[in-house]
Amino acid sequence: MGPYIARRLLIAIPILFGITVIAFLLLASVPGDPVRALIEPQQLAHMTLEQIEQRRHELGLDGGPVIRYVRWLGLDPLIAAVTGASTSVPGILEGQFGYSIRSSQPVLDMVGPRIGPTLLLMGCALLIAIAVGVPFGVISAVRPYGRLDYFLTSFSMLMISTPAFLLGLIFIYTFAVALRWFPTGGLFSLGNEFDLRDRVAHVIMPALILGLANAAQLMRYTRAGMLDVLSSEYMVTATAKGLSGRTVLVRHGLRNALIPVITLVGILLPELVAGAIVLEQVFAWPGMGLLAVQAAADRDPPLMMAVVLLIAVAVLISNIVADIAYSVVDPRVRFDSAT
Repeated sequence: MGPYIARRLLIAIPILFGITVIAFLLLASVPGDPVRALIEPQQLAHMTLEQIEQRRHELGLDGGPVIRYVRWLGLDPLIAAVTGASTSVPGILEGQFGYSIRSSQPVLDMVGPRIGPTLLLMGCALLIAIAVGVPFGVISAVRPYGRLDYFLTSFSMLMISTPAFLLGLIFIYTFAVALRWFPTGGLFSLGNEFDLRDRVAHVIMPALILGLANAAQLMRYTRAGMLDVLSSEYMVTATAKGLSGRTVLVRHGLRNALIPVITLVGILLPELVAGAIVLEQVFAWPGMGLLAVQAAADRDPPLMMAVVLLIAVAVLISNIVADIAYSVVDPRVRFDSAT
């Protein structure tokens, strides 16, 4: 297992590098000037071009996209050797993400407190998705084309086709405003920062919406996989050996049907991130999604790149974990032969 994980990590390095290059170039191609947007209009009207360029240099935003990217990596000595200009902006190779051009705070200090709430939301949503999607997918496959199957299929299509923000507003009006069962948003109530019941009450609605939306996809994949497995010859053979129906279904059927589901779980993380960005706005959840929208609105490239980098790392790690899970579910997969 060790060499396999090491190979996957080595492959992930150039992939991560490519993601950062593409993200940086896309941010650099966005119309507008972050420096001019940062300066107050009254002050900007009295500033000369030299003063604006000096401000740009202080923020590390001078030069072309290539120079700025190399500087963002932390290779400022290389820039100084080529251009003769140097800045004091730290790079990611130095363990820093630079400074926010809007607040002048270290980006790492702004991102750090947001990771926990986002992981809490996404972790709860993923558990709900697996706990709901896989069992109901099996039930639909065991009793296909019945009333329950049609109901679950219709419900999954409804959850997939309904926007997350609309579900969020419906849940807030129904369960927070009308019934007053849950709070309308936030991570905790004022004065209850360490109250577990209060924290659970705040996380239920956004996690349930995000979890059910992804459970719908898991249920469809599980149903399709189980229908394919139930018609296989080895299932008939296992039944003929006298094994109980539950043993045949779980040990022989479900284990093989979960192979494509593991693939879906591995790629659910980007969808969880996308859904979290929307729901964190609706429920005022102080996580990475809310920070990403704030960084985009403030035209803050260092902060945006930090968010992109952390999300990319999380997605790559989830794919590696999914590949490792293949060997657990499918005995035909071996680490020594995997590439």
